[in-house]
Amino acid sequence: MHLELVSSLSTEAFLGALQRFLSRRGRCTDIYSDCGTNFVGASKEIKTMFESAVEHENIQWHFNPPAAPHFGGLWEAGVRSVKTHLGRVIGQQVLTFEELYTTLTLIEAVLNSRPLNPISSDVEDINALTPGHFLTLEPLNSLPTPNFTAVPINRLSRWQLLQRLHRDFWNRWHKEYLHSLQQRQKWLNSSAAPSLGTLVIIKNENAPPCQWTLGRIISLSEGTDGVVRVALVRTAKGTLQRPLVKLCPLPSN
Repeated sequence: MHLELVSSLSTEAFLGALQRFLSRRGRCTDIYSDCGTNFVGASKEIKTMFESAVEHENIQWHFNPPAAPHFGGLWEAGVRSVKTHLGRVIGQQVLTFEELYTTLTLIEAVLNSRPLNPISSDVEDINALTPGHFLTLEPLNSLPTPNFTAVPINRLSRWQLLQRLHRDFWNRWHKEYLHSLQQRQKWLNSSAAPSLGTLVIIKNENAPPCQWTLGRIISLSEGTDGVVRVALVRTAKGTLQRPLVKLCPLPSN
């Protein structure tokens, strides 16, 4: 995810955002978007600028069919993750352009810190691949800050308010992400227990933003009915015993 804040939906504003993106992330070869007028105008402008450029410097613009927003389901899901929680977190607060831009950048780091898959199949390796690895070759982290969630908003400074919004977004979004990894069918159908060596995220409601507790399952314990409900997990800080409802296995492929 890369989030940019613009002052309008004009072609010029989008071109400025695109230039900032290319200056930080490097040249891209393909852009996918809907048929918004600002995107169409930017596409024509870029084609004009690249008329005299060599072929490998061109940017190919791919537009979705008109009236078909579901064609961009991949990035629309990411946008929904931001807009849904951001609106609830900010509420009635009025932020300056700089404050909102800072908040979006913090949210971008949260989204890009999410574990995707195990980096390797080695059972001794408890590291996971994240979107941050594609950007910085290592997981993304946030600066340690105090937790202001218990402090009334009217007593916070502007900087503390931004940290509060950052923490509130993290608390909402990371629970939703963990739920998507832990789909369980109740009552009628039993779900299979994770196998030994599975890389899991351990649920921790008090974890700070961008901090994920990862571990490998080294032992499973069955109840008197033969159903596995408890696991022993090896983490970077030692071995923990947790119920399976607190463990979210990562996809292995």
